[in-house]
Amino acid sequence: MAIPVTLVSSGDLRPAANSSTWPMQAALERDFTRAAAGLGAEVTRAFPVDEKLGHGLITSQKMGMDIFRTIDPDVPLVVAIAGWQYTHHVMAGLLSHRGPILTVGNWDGKFPGLVGLLNLNGSLVKAGKAFSTIWSLDFTDDFFLNGLRSWLETGKIDHDLSHVHDVAELPAEPAALGRKLGEELKQDKAIIGVFDEGCMGMFNAIVPDHLLHPTGIFKERLSQSALYAAMQTVTTEEAQAVRTWLDDAGLTFVIGTDPVNDLTDDQVLDQCRMYIAAVRIGNDYGCDAVGIQYQQGLKDLTPASDLVEGLLNNVSRPPVYHVETGEELYPGAAIPHFNEVDECAAIDALMTNRIWTALGFEPETTLHDVRWGEHVTGVDRTGRELDDFVWLFMISGAVPVNHFADGYKSARVERQPPMFFRFGGGTLKGESKPGEIVWSRVFVEDDALHMDIGRGAAVALPQDQVEMRWETTDPTWPQMNAILYGVDRDHMMARHRANHLQVAYAPDGESANQALAAKIAMAQEIGINVHLCGTDNGLI
Repeated sequence: MAIPVTLVSSGDLRPAANSSTWPMQAALERDFTRAAAGLGAEVTRAFPVDEKLGHGLITSQKMGMDIFRTIDPDVPLVVAIAGWQYTHHVMAGLLSHRGPILTVGNWDGKFPGLVGLLNLNGSLVKAGKAFSTIWSLDFTDDFFLNGLRSWLETGKIDHDLSHVHDVAELPAEPAALGRKLGEELKQDKAIIGVFDEGCMGMFNAIVPDHLLHPTGIFKERLSQSALYAAMQTVTTEEAQAVRTWLDDAGLTFVIGTDPVNDLTDDQVLDQCRMYIAAVRIGNDYGCDAVGIQYQQGLKDLTPASDLVEGLLNNVSRPPVYHVETGEELYPGAAIPHFNEVDECAAIDALMTNRIWTALGFEPETTLHDVRWGEHVTGVDRTGRELDDFVWLFMISGAVPVNHFADGYKSARVERQPPMFFRFGGGTLKGESKPGEIVWSRVFVEDDALHMDIGRGAAVALPQDQVEMRWETTDPTWPQMNAILYGVDRDHMMARHRANHLQVAYAPDGESANQALAAKIAMAQEIGINVHLCGTDNGLI
């Protein structure tokens, strides 16, 4: 007798995203169903495809609740994901489901399906809900088939997590610095300005106050409507001054005349208004970092926040002045921005900014989506020999131009896709420069804060591969191509508790190891449980 398996598919809130993703989602479900049948399982969709909408994705929390009422709570359940998904569409049903749960992704970067998979996984970890996870290029490889067979037979998949280590003894000098900065944060406190919480279903990105406060960090809960209102008080002359500063810095704007499909001068000026308004509100509330949600909310009012986010994260940026006193706000400093109001990233960005500044390193930091990757052999553009899995990290906004080889001159501002950004606007598109990096992720598990952290390097892939990665994903967004030392594809996917990870550069490998040690010590000092991931970091 065949093993009965029920399949659900969580989707986006935006209709255009669901209809665009559906062909790939349908292919994933077909291939998974075929593979499961070969192992003795019979997969049944929990709900039919809506022919009128043109897809079979859950589009709201209410729809998800209604569907889960019809599902046997003890049946083996699969959540198949080929695009971005709003976790809360299925969270209520998953939390009360008693049978084994498997999350499944297709290894493809065209749509952010792997990003959606990791978001759901991180959210389930935060919620304390047991699940298994698996991914595959074509659902015929041994890794996938062996994992699926294990889940069908035992209800779980055990992945190799040998890359995760306890923290060894830290070097004395950077450890002392980290502890000192941690003590200062707990004593003096810091504020993160949250422009509306819970972006795009990211349950994993919300840090409960009772976990956040012991670190010394507190939320200022702000409204995106207040940000929009503040934009209306910014004069055209002030906005134009920001645009002129960026033009003089060498930033390229790809301008057209059709506001529906092109980036226009008016859209850029509105983004300059948002930048000024965000800095002024941050100053008014004493914020040490800010996060703008944009999706959903501001997308129906104004151009994208992405250009704003990247500018905030850069030390060199257009000056903003207090309306009454004329004083420059946050002079000579980045204002860390946590994209999509990811509060876990906010903790990380604050720590990074303070440690890198204290060490005399360039403090620019950002988060990226864990978008895709593949094994690469050959030589990169710096002469580095490659025989490594090279990740594509990509995000729509928040990347500072200091992460590019030639700053503003390396960046282009192109119109964001109309499918997601009706009112246009652009981001800082560029390729992240080669160099040594520290990567990390703060997350919630077992009602406590944790951090995975490790070392890696951004690499300069051959130009044709860089262009291929843009063409097959999102060609208007910034990208980083990176090796994570001692962490391969399946290690990362099995362990990572989020759709995002934080990156920052160091001058060289030795400096990166010092920053790594200081960051571990600071995290431990403020009460975060730290897990060292990978090798070649000077600590293991």
